Amino acid sequence: MKVIGLMSGTSIDGIDTVLVEIEGEKLDLKVQLLAGETYPYPPQIREKILRVCSGHPLSMEELAGLDDAIAYNFAQAAQQIQQGYPQAELIGSHGQTVYHRPPENSQLGYSLQLGRGELIANTTGITTVSNFRVADIAAGGQGAPLVSKIDAYLLTHPHKHRTVQNLGGIGNVTYLPPNSELNWEREVFGWDTGPGNVLLDLAVEKLTDGHQTYDRNGEWAAQGHPCQKLVHRWLEQDFFLQPPPKSTGRELFGSDYLARCWQEAQEETLTEADWLATLTEFTVASIVHSYRTFLPRMPDEVLLCGGGSRNLYLRQRLQGELTSAKVLTTDEVGLNGDYKEAVAFAILAYWRYHCSVSGNLPQVTGAKQAVLLGEIHHPLIG
Repeated sequence: MKVIGLMSGTSIDGIDTVLVEIEGEKLDLKVQLLAGETYPYPPQIREKILRVCSGHPLSMEELAGLDDAIAYNFAQAAQQIQQGYPQAELIGSHGQTVYHRPPENSQLGYSLQLGRGELIANTTGITTVSNFRVADIAAGGQGAPLVSKIDAYLLTHPHKHRTVQNLGGIGNVTYLPPNSELNWEREVFGWDTGPGNVLLDLAVEKLTDGHQTYDRNGEWAAQGHPCQKLVHRWLEQDFFLQPPPKSTGRELFGSDYLARCWQEAQEETLTEADWLATLTEFTVASIVHSYRTFLPRMPDEVLLCGGGSRNLYLRQRLQGELTSAKVLTTDEVGLNGDYKEAVAFAILAYWRYHCSVSGNLPQVTGAKQAVLLGEIHHPLIG
């Protein structure tokens, strides 16, 4: 079955879009990436999304218009990716997260993804699965991370302990024990580690008055020297001390958080490169702290994916801190790191629609049970 996967994460840099061929039943799948592309949002749409994620108020009419606009952009991405191929039979669309609130005490969490699946289905004429997070949240879970089960069945190794570290706007990790061990699936864990690229990207945009949106290859940060005093202070934030399961987003690590960090940085004498190096070090330190505090053991290999995996300076710093592990990208073990998340939502859609397989791992999200993820939208006929 040809399936399209659509994903836009907390970096909001565009719609990661894949066309994959999936064969097999239940958990025994063969997945082939046929095409992958990232389609940027129109600037005015991206700006509206960023404002909403920063807490800017919207009327219901404006919210409905933004929901429609995102869905149309996702539908266009789905139509473009399959040009030159027979029409896909299914779409898995994550949508665009604009608000995420983890569960607290007895209160259920809440997560809102715009880009409604019924509009995508009727625009493309292809059955669409969307709104993946709500079922896990209804079962008491965080609704995130949702890719750990896919990581488990695509990236485990017979003998090596691995972590899969996504470096999108927010970082998340999946811990994978060797699949030769008895009941290895029960030992798969995952959680959000904290900021990935989000603070770095916001800082670069601010420093360049919007002319740059990220630090290419980490070249700017590599010219500076990180302020360890600030990094250690920032790691005292409550989120980093909270045990998994846990998730986060721009609601915590966004523009307001960066502004507070900037105010604290005024106590030091930092160049622009030093500032970016310090923010990069913060991402690295949050990952390393998370591993040393919460993993059952340190990994043999760390597999990076997401936009931050292309940041050579960040990767070098991570390898410098995780000396007992080999830091690689998922590309180096056969899975495209730029599009892994989009592939994951294609697989989740396939599991939901074709196999009726639960998509969450309760030990990762904190849900009370495994549940089917996603709502199915069929296109109107005639």
